Amino acid sequence: MGEVYLNSKFLGTVENCEEFTSRIREDRRKGSITSNLNVFYYEKADEVHIESSKGRARRPLIIVRECRSMLTERHLKQLEKNEISWSDLLNQGVIEYLDAAEEENALVAFFEKDLTIEHTHLEITPLSMLGLCSSLVPYSNFNQSTRLNAGSKNQKQALGLYASNFAVRMDMDVNILHTPQKPIVQTIMHDISNYKMHPAGQNMVVAIMSYKGYNMEDAIVLNQGSIERGMGRSTYYRPSIAEELRYSGGLVDEVSIPDKDVKGYKTEKDYRFLEEDGIIYPEATVKEGDVIIGKTSPPRFLSSLEEYDLAAGTRRESSVTVKHGEKGVVDFILITENEEGNKLIQARIRDERIPETGDKFTSRHGQKGIVGLIVPESDIPFSASGIKPDLIFSPHGIPSRMTISHLIELLAGKVGALSGRYINGTTFDAEPEEKLRKELLSLGFRENGVETLYNGETGEQMQAKIFIGNMYYLKLKHLVANKLHSRARGPIQLLTRQPTEGRAKEGGLRLGEMEKDTFVAHGASLLLKERFDSDKTIVPVCENCGIIAIKDEFKNKSYCPVCGENVEVTDIEISYAFKLILDEFKSLCIYPKLQLESKY
Repeated sequence: MGEVYLNSKFLGTVENCEEFTSRIREDRRKGSITSNLNVFYYEKADEVHIESSKGRARRPLIIVRECRSMLTERHLKQLEKNEISWSDLLNQGVIEYLDAAEEENALVAFFEKDLTIEHTHLEITPLSMLGLCSSLVPYSNFNQSTRLNAGSKNQKQALGLYASNFAVRMDMDVNILHTPQKPIVQTIMHDISNYKMHPAGQNMVVAIMSYKGYNMEDAIVLNQGSIERGMGRSTYYRPSIAEELRYSGGLVDEVSIPDKDVKGYKTEKDYRFLEEDGIIYPEATVKEGDVIIGKTSPPRFLSSLEEYDLAAGTRRESSVTVKHGEKGVVDFILITENEEGNKLIQARIRDERIPETGDKFTSRHGQKGIVGLIVPESDIPFSASGIKPDLIFSPHGIPSRMTISHLIELLAGKVGALSGRYINGTTFDAEPEEKLRKELLSLGFRENGVETLYNGETGEQMQAKIFIGNMYYLKLKHLVANKLHSRARGPIQLLTRQPTEGRAKEGGLRLGEMEKDTFVAHGASLLLKERFDSDKTIVPVCENCGIIAIKDEFKNKSYCPVCGENVEVTDIEISYAFKLILDEFKSLCIYPKLQLESKY
């Protein structure tokens, strides 16, 4: 007797579990039971588990009976003519959805030619094991799995056309590639997803070689001439928002050019771009600190007495300025209302981004790298036919990563560019490498994709043959202009008096415990005196009881809260964080006594 469970709840027992399971499956295929139900026979425990709950991942497979696929030529012809649809195949018992449990009872074949008497199902296509982004990687069955994963993730970060109406949208942190192209080497998924309407990369001539060591450790070398012709150019958009808020007592914010008597007035130069309505004009070139939208707010803390006696000068300045480290041109201004009916102003700034040292590029195979050098076009190596690479890729990125599809795409791209056609590189169903090699040979090139290159500076022929071809490269959104950050002095936190954290807040770069060790190991430990004084503070300490004393600035004398005035008080240089922990000890009723010794 076998036990039967429905959604993990015990239902009852059955005589023959296998027969019971197959009957449920037959009924489901006929349509007399809901197709949302999956059944799994666990042989070792002689249990049947039926699942119809929410949240299961299920995938479609073609049903196989006695070595024959239920999907026939007739079905395919009907599908082509749009006479039947996917749901018809489901209702006719040609296709069924399996979940993780029922898949344990199934034996699935990849291709129809592999079918044996044991097989229960057939894959619709082996490509279905991949998601959308992974299936856009050409020849991905020649890749190591980790790299396919990385290639999939990298495509999500690539710059392209994210929406066709980007010009009228106000999205945060947007990048648009100026001349995106569709790839020469494509997969079936490029057609299905209509990729040509929103491409996110460009076809480049790539040579695999070293260039003066500037492309070691995953760096790449770019051709200055290609950049000047528009390769990898993009625009970065960022909106700034201001709204006229309403406060209690009928007070409101006001968008206008602030008066000089307003609290916190900047300088006239900062407001120079504002028009009469207090809003910047389009196409103004702005930089950090410039005011985009002028705004004044009522004073923060109003006591009951002040409410009746509001002077005009009590308002405070609350304008929207260009953030730290940003610059650009005012692109678009939107004046509207928010849900409460208050005035809402959005101003978008655009900034043209030309590829520079430190920008990140990648192929579709997880071979990411940053620009190490931009070389003048005259110094770039060239082939006998005068072709100069747009990008030089280091050969050391290939052996350990085993991205063979990176090399095949170079070859396929070269064939596609020369013969003027798109190459099908669909996973498990691509144009074979042998065919591409033969075609390349017939086009007058060496079949293995290498060419003789000449040194761009001396004109000498290079001894080694260089692997060169066409490849789809993507520019990623990690631009060095958005990450560049330095600080001398700036804002500090209220509690610890240490510098704020992060680039947006103009923060400091933290030198941690481990970085300190490297200085000490190097023998430069005196540098730490300079590095660790971001919260240096001078406190008076009582020589008698060792507690932090009080300095009276007006009387210009110090006294101890415990011992009184007739005691020696010395000024000591300590970190404010240390002073803070002493105060925390006091709050726990622990007596932190500082024992002072003479420096000399």
